[in-house]
Amino acid sequence: MSRFQVKKVAVLGAGVMGAQIAAHLVNVKVPVVLFDLPAKDGSKNGIVIKAIDGLKKLKPAPLGVAEDAALIGQANYEEHLEQLRDCDLIIEAIAERMDWKLDLYKKIAPFIAPHAIVASNTSGLSITKLSEALPEEIKPRFCGIHFFNPPRYMYLVELIATPTTEPQILDDLETFVTSGLGKGVVRAKDTPNFIANRVGIAGMLATMKEVENFGLSYDVVDDLTGKKLGRASSGTFRTADVVGLDTMAHVIKTLQDNLDEKSDPFYASFGTPEVLKTLLEMGNLGQKTKAGFYKKVGRDVLRFDLAEKDYVPGGQKADEVYARMLKKPAGQRLKLLRESEGAQGRFLWAILRNSFHYAAVHLGDIAETARDVDFAMRWGFGMKQGPFELWQEAGWLEVATMIQEDIAAGKALSSAPLPEWVFKGPVAEAGGVHTPQGSWNPTAGRFEARRVLPVYERQHFPENVLGSQAPDFRSAGKTVHEDDAVRLWTLDDEVLIASIKTKMHAISPDVCEGLTLAVETAEKDYQGLVVWSGDEPFSVGADLQAILPAFMVVGVSAVEDAEGFMQATMLRLRYASVPVVSAIRGMALGGGCELAVYSARRVVAMESYIGLVEVGVGLVPGAGGLTYIARRAAENSAASTDRDLLKFVTEGFTAAAMAKVGTSALESRKLGYLLDSDIIVPNKDELLFVALNEAKALFRAGYRAPHKRQFPVGGRSAKATIQGQLVNMRDGGFISAHDFHIASLIANVVAGGDVDANTLVSEEYLMTLERRAFCELVQHPRTQERILGMLNTGKPVRN
Repeated sequence: MSRFQVKKVAVLGAGVMGAQIAAHLVNVKVPVVLFDLPAKDGSKNGIVIKAIDGLKKLKPAPLGVAEDAALIGQANYEEHLEQLRDCDLIIEAIAERMDWKLDLYKKIAPFIAPHAIVASNTSGLSITKLSEALPEEIKPRFCGIHFFNPPRYMYLVELIATPTTEPQILDDLETFVTSGLGKGVVRAKDTPNFIANRVGIAGMLATMKEVENFGLSYDVVDDLTGKKLGRASSGTFRTADVVGLDTMAHVIKTLQDNLDEKSDPFYASFGTPEVLKTLLEMGNLGQKTKAGFYKKVGRDVLRFDLAEKDYVPGGQKADEVYARMLKKPAGQRLKLLRESEGAQGRFLWAILRNSFHYAAVHLGDIAETARDVDFAMRWGFGMKQGPFELWQEAGWLEVATMIQEDIAAGKALSSAPLPEWVFKGPVAEAGGVHTPQGSWNPTAGRFEARRVLPVYERQHFPENVLGSQAPDFRSAGKTVHEDDAVRLWTLDDEVLIASIKTKMHAISPDVCEGLTLAVETAEKDYQGLVVWSGDEPFSVGADLQAILPAFMVVGVSAVEDAEGFMQATMLRLRYASVPVVSAIRGMALGGGCELAVYSARRVVAMESYIGLVEVGVGLVPGAGGLTYIARRAAENSAASTDRDLLKFVTEGFTAAAMAKVGTSALESRKLGYLLDSDIIVPNKDELLFVALNEAKALFRAGYRAPHKRQFPVGGRSAKATIQGQLVNMRDGGFISAHDFHIASLIANVVAGGDVDANTLVSEEYLMTLERRAFCELVQHPRTQERILGMLNTGKPVRN
C-alpha cells in the first residue's frame, strides 16, 4: 500500500458539511482541527465552538459518541494558520462561492506542508478553476473531494482531478478515503455537479416534470419511487425535504449556470419547477424548517398542494397493480410499465426511460466508465441498482429500441439520439456495459476493469455491478460443510469461516449445531474460526419462529432444551482452543449480541448496532447475555480502583432492562458489548480481511482460551437495591407491571440470585437462572402477546 500517511487533517469551514466531516474524522480516530473565520465577539474560535456544540444535537448523529466532539481541534484563520504545517490533508469546505474559496487559498498557501494534499469539498464548482489560485508547487497536490450529506452515513465520495493533479496524489487520497474513512470512491470528471448530483438532480427534475405531465400527487409518487422501485425509502419528494430545498435549488442553479442547450441536450428540462420556487418563496425549505413538500401537524403528515398553495391531507398510496408489476423480472417489468394504460405505470416507465437516456448521452462527459455512474447512484442516492445495471438486466438492445422509439415519437425529454455505441460494437455484442472484463469506457472505446490499488486487496468481496460476474461469497472458496443453516468454508486453508444462512441470520437450533461443528472442525484443522455471514445483519437473535412450534406441541421443556443448547454453544465458542472472531456488520441483537460477546474477539464495522433487546418481546436474554453482564461486572470491578461491584452490575442491568442498543460501534463499546481490544473497521468491505488476519495473529501469538473460573456477584443486597428503583418506576407509572416483572427477573440473574454479596459463582450457575427466567416468561400471557405482535407486525407491543 502507499506509504502516504494521514496523521492529521485540517478542515476549513465549520458549516454543516465541514463540521460533520470533522466529526467523521474523529469517529475513525484521525486527529482533526476545524477552522473558520474569527468571531467578532467573545472567543476568536466562537464560530467553530458553536459548530462543534451543534454536532451533539444533530440527527442523525454525526458522532459515534457525542462526547468525542471535544476531540475536534478549534482554530481560526487569524491566529492559527501555523497549525496547517502539521497537516497531511487539508479539506476546504467553505460556502460554494468561487471568490471566497480563491481568497482563502491565497491566505493558506504559505502554510501548507510540502507533502500535504489539498482538496476542495464542493458539489459542483470547477476544480480546475479553483486550482488556478494556488501556487505552482501546490497545484499537483490539489484535487476535488465531494462528500455526500451526512458524511458519516453516506458511502459515496467523489474524487476529481485537475489537468495538473499528480496521479499518485489521487491514488493516495483514494487509499485513505477508502480504508481510513470507510467510503466508496468514484473518480468523476470535472464537469458541473460531477456524477451523482448531475445524474441524480437531473433525474429529480425530470421526475417533477413527469409528475406535472401525469397529474400525480407527491405522496403517490414517493410511494412509487421508493422501495418499490429499488430506491431510497424516502422516494423523490421526501428525499428533497431531507436534503433541503435550498440545497437542491443551489445544485439546480449550478446546472443552469454552467450548462446550455449545446453542452446538455436536456437543458430545457432544468428550469426550476414552479412548486420549488413557491416553497422557497414561502421559506419552506424541507425538514430543516419542518415544512417543504410535506408538513407534519401532530401525528398527521400533510402534503403541499401547488394549486391551493397550502397543505392538504396526505398519505395516498400507489395502486397495488403497479407494486405487483415492479416485482416482475426486469425485462417484463419495463415492458408492462411502458404498455400500461394507467398514469402511474406510464409515469414509472417515463422516469426510468429518462434516466437511461440521460446516463447514456452523458456517460463520456462525466465519468470514466459506466461502473462509476452505477456506483455513484447506488452509493449517493440509495438506489439498489444504477441505471445501466437495470437497463442491462432488462435486455440491453430491447430496452434501447424502446427508448429510441420514444425519442423518435417525441415522448422523451430530449430529441438527442442514444449514442452509437449503444447499438453497435462491443456493448451491443456483450449485451450491456458491464462484463467480466470490465465496464464500458466510451471515450477509450473499451471495457475497463476496476482500478488496481493495494488498498483493494483488503476487500475480498467488494460491491460489484451486475454483469461483472465477480466472485460471490455464497459460493467462493472451499466448502467444508454446508446445510440449510450454515456454510463452513475457507479462503486459504488457514482459518475456517462460518456463514449463517437463515433469514436475517437468526440463530436456530440448527445454527447452533452448525456453530458447534465449526468449532470442532477449526480446533482440528485450522488456526481459528471467523463468524461472518457476508451481508447485513450479523444476526437479529434467536429464531423464535423455529422454537415456538416445539413449545406449542411439547411445552416449556422444548424451550428449555433449546435455550440450554444455545447456552452450551456460546460456552463452546468462548472456550474453544482456537480463537473465534465475530465479524460484525449491521445489527447484532439479542442472540446475535450474545454470539458476539462469547467470541474471543470482535471485528466490527463502524455502522453496527449491538444490544440485548429481548425485553421488547417480553423476554430476558437467555443464551448467556445476562451471565456475560454479571461476569463483566466482576472483571471491571476487579480492574477498577472503585471496587463497588453494585455500580458495574447496575450499568449492565440498565443496558439489558432498557434494551439499549449501541447506535455505532463506538457507542456499543461504551455499553460494554465491545472491549478496547476489539477492532472497529471503517470500511464494511474490509471486515472479512481484518477478521481473518486477527484470527491468524491471535493463533500465532500463542492463543489460549480463558480459564474457566468462578467470580463474585452482587447477591441479594444488589438485587434489593435495583428492585427498589424498579418499584419507584412502576409506582410512578414509568413502567408497566409486566415490565417490572421482566426487569426483576433480569436483576435476579445479574445479581446472582438469592446469595450473599461477593459469593463466587460459575457461568453455568448463572445460565441456569437465565433459563428459568426465560422459560417462566415464555409461558406468561403478556409475553406471548408481545412475541406474536412482533412476529405479525414487526413492532413492539406495550402491555
